[in-house]
Amino acid sequence: MTTPLFVTTDWLAEHLHDADLSIIDASWYLPTMNRDGKAEYALGHIPGAVHFDIDAVADQSNPLPHMLPSPAFFAETVGAMGISDKDHIVVYDGAGLFAAARVWWTFRTMGAANVSILEGGAPKWRAEDKDWTDAKSVKPKKTFHPAFKSEGVADLALVKQALESNAAQIVDARPADRFRGEAPEPRPGLASGHMPGSFNVQFGDVVSNGKLKPAPELREAFAKAGVNIAQPIITSCGSGVSAAILALALESVGHPAKALYDGSWAEWGARADCPVAKA
Repeated sequence: MTTPLFVTTDWLAEHLHDADLSIIDASWYLPTMNRDGKAEYALGHIPGAVHFDIDAVADQSNPLPHMLPSPAFFAETVGAMGISDKDHIVVYDGAGLFAAARVWWTFRTMGAANVSILEGGAPKWRAEDKDWTDAKSVKPKKTFHPAFKSEGVADLALVKQALESNAAQIVDARPADRFRGEAPEPRPGLASGHMPGSFNVQFGDVVSNGKLKPAPELREAFAKAGVNIAQPIITSCGSGVSAAILALALESVGHPAKALYDGSWAEWGARADCPVAKA
């Protein structure tokens, strides 16, 4: 049976105690959101869920924020959390749909085949008064066998090459005012604007009430921005989080993204050798 991209809150409630189920609370927020995902998890979460901190399960030697770690480090860390690559992994977050997409993409990139997102996330789960606990989830250690899919991760060189050759469309998920260079970046020291030749589909255009919008609206959002979803796409954003929401949206309409630019604007906007366009 094919693992669904999303599972419903009712489905998860019915399968909460399945032996091969791993539930991940992926709550993480931008500094401007004034929320703390780790603290929120400690106050309450879905029973059995473990918290996945994208800043901790990351390449600590890289100064860029929450870059993908090595497959070996990832496997060791999530295995210790009680997660196997054979499990059905269900990811949710406290915003409804934000950082859960990044964690979904991370597990898929590391080789996990059975990864779903809880539709509506914690807000929908709580609104339905389903089980909630502040008890720490301690799970037996498992083995995660990584199978890193490097082709799905774009670096700076690949993005530059794609822009120069039109080999792929670069689609930026940041808010429109930041893309146009009219609003400052939340991270200090970064240029304002966008990569010349890139497109802007802000993640708010594909998400509503903590869920992806219906497929026709998703297709319309990309088309309105001038993006041809039938052609190769590399998603980008501020630091690789909301770029995963665009990747999820594309996957849901049957046109998976070619890759996600892990460094995103945190890398591009900090470099003098990367051109910046405005308006």
